[in-house]
Amino acid sequence: MKPSLIEPQAGGLIVREKEPLNLEMPFGSLDSFITPNERFYVRCHFPIPEIDAKKWRLKIEGEVNTPLELSLDEIRAMKTRTITATIECAGNGRVFLMPQVKGDQWERGAVGNAEWTGIPLSSLLERAGVKSSACEVILQGADQGEIKDPPRPAGKIHFARSVPLGKANDDVLLALEMNGNKLTLAHGFPVRAVVPGWYGVASIKWLERVIVSARPFRGHFQTIDYSFWERIGDLPTQLPITEMQVKAVIARPEVQEVIPAGEPYRIHGAAWSSNAEVTKVEVSFDWGATWNEAQLLDDTAPDAWRLWEYEWAVPAQPGKATLMARATDSRGRTQPCKRVADFGTYMINHLLPIDVQIA
Repeated sequence: MKPSLIEPQAGGLIVREKEPLNLEMPFGSLDSFITPNERFYVRCHFPIPEIDAKKWRLKIEGEVNTPLELSLDEIRAMKTRTITATIECAGNGRVFLMPQVKGDQWERGAVGNAEWTGIPLSSLLERAGVKSSACEVILQGADQGEIKDPPRPAGKIHFARSVPLGKANDDVLLALEMNGNKLTLAHGFPVRAVVPGWYGVASIKWLERVIVSARPFRGHFQTIDYSFWERIGDLPTQLPITEMQVKAVIARPEVQEVIPAGEPYRIHGAAWSSNAEVTKVEVSFDWGATWNEAQLLDDTAPDAWRLWEYEWAVPAQPGKATLMARATDSRGRTQPCKRVADFGTYMINHLLPIDVQIA
């Protein structure tokens, strides 16, 4: 049976772009630790490729002793594992940047948390035999197209990113299923990479090539796009975007929501980080002068978000109120108050005020 293409109406997804397809989950609908497939955001850079599952092959090549070419049935016959991981688009929250910047105007919902079942990338690398010269693993998808804005390479290119060999052998998964169901076309059928703790740009969909490389990958989406500046002293150095930043986001109330005066209200949302657990979420009603600790809810897993809630005693006096939430993780990292300018249009994790009306 041919895999289905997700319908935005099914989960009430917000259409950010039709071609290529980009869909956002209304974050105010957050109500569970696992994001249902029909509400999981969709990010495409090029048109969704047409793939014949019977003819599809995954190639493992480059700095390996035994190059491999595996069919979907051969991959499905291998031993699988299941992980829970949050994937966030690196541009999630871009609409809140001032002044307005280029790129898809994501609000809060270009993020989701799912159970992924598939083959550890390390299993395939072990079978192929990685040479001692290797340092990175390039993941290439079947999706391809031309880059619109300069600087750009000529003609069509495939979407591709790399991960260090250590990360590839650690926890990268080649997923066949999402929340117990086969991947939809929009989510990367027949196989997609899941890179826990990293922004979604690394979790390549429609995977067709795994290239073990002896030198760092310098592709378009690794350097020109999806990169940021890191300061070494006073010298800015361009680096590829990798780990998700610590972040708490309020699901409800939503911006400009009207809240009854003098009644309790359940503020809730999700918080996530990378290679760490969220250990604390706090809520402020006075622009960060004071903070109130929220309750972390039960479900938790490495590199998965943590749901949280706070019982707010809404003031009896009508008027405007401003809410903010911030997260702290087990590595001692806390959300910054202000935007880090060197992050460009990505990794948007500074505190986001939510204005509501008390009536």
